[in-house]
Amino acid sequence: MKKFQEISSQKKKTGVIAPKRFVYRVKKQNEIFRGYMHQDAHEFLNFLLNELVDILEKESNALKSTPEALSPSEKISNGPSHPVMNGVRKEPIVTWVHKNFQGILTNETRCLCCETVTARDEMFFDLSLDIEQNSSITSCLKNFCSTETLNAEDKFFCDKCCSLQEAQKRMKIKKPPHILVIHLKRFKYIEQLGRYKKLSYRVVFPMELKLSTVEDADSEYILFAVVVHVGSGPNHGHYVSLVKSHNHWLMFDDDNIEMIDESTVQTFFGSSREYPGNTDHGYILFYESLGGKS
Repeated sequence: MKKFQEISSQKKKTGVIAPKRFVYRVKKQNEIFRGYMHQDAHEFLNFLLNELVDILEKESNALKSTPEALSPSEKISNGPSHPVMNGVRKEPIVTWVHKNFQGILTNETRCLCCETVTARDEMFFDLSLDIEQNSSITSCLKNFCSTETLNAEDKFFCDKCCSLQEAQKRMKIKKPPHILVIHLKRFKYIEQLGRYKKLSYRVVFPMELKLSTVEDADSEYILFAVVVHVGSGPNHGHYVSLVKSHNHWLMFDDDNIEMIDESTVQTFFGSSREYPGNTDHGYILFYESLGGKS
């Protein structure tokens, strides 16, 4: 937060601020980032969001645990013999991270014997999508929500049948987030090679995206940022960011910042060839809902 305050309070219209304190805090909190090895931007994003949630929840609980933060009815219910900590409300704390990034998935499994449908909700901050050559975000999302048959060794234990049964399962988006983060799974483990390989597949990500939900309603989104992985493999490389600000696209490459045309974003879709000359590929996409915060 101090870093954003430092940026917003700057009188200079241009320039850069080295994130030394931020990097120091990250290394202190997580030993994975203390060395000089190439780290994954998606893993870092997950760490950052979850760390922010933990910090915000601790701060909220600390405020609620003070007598001044409790309402008169809560103070009475605590009674003189109960510590104030017992007066903390049990409902989950909703931080700005949840309000902006959290969505809900519904995991449905239908028994093919008795037709009973079992549904389980799952929270998510981002969607990790498998990718294919010459595909698009729309087709990747359709595959993510497609129906899968569970049979043979993968049969589903049905509580109603009290036995293993063939079943069909699929994932649905129940509640879309305000900020939709899409992670393209460009790093795949190849058994024949015994290592991970970067997939340079061409995956088209549109400026405007429609997301189908459980209610069969479409949520409309607009692309405003892209994290690009530069490099031919998973263990080395570099990251740059493309961000749309005030209707202009900017490229952030360490302390080098330049304005780019919107058409330039298309050059980061990937390659239709197996051995591409260009190694700059879109890796994490950030879409904002046009319908306002949910």
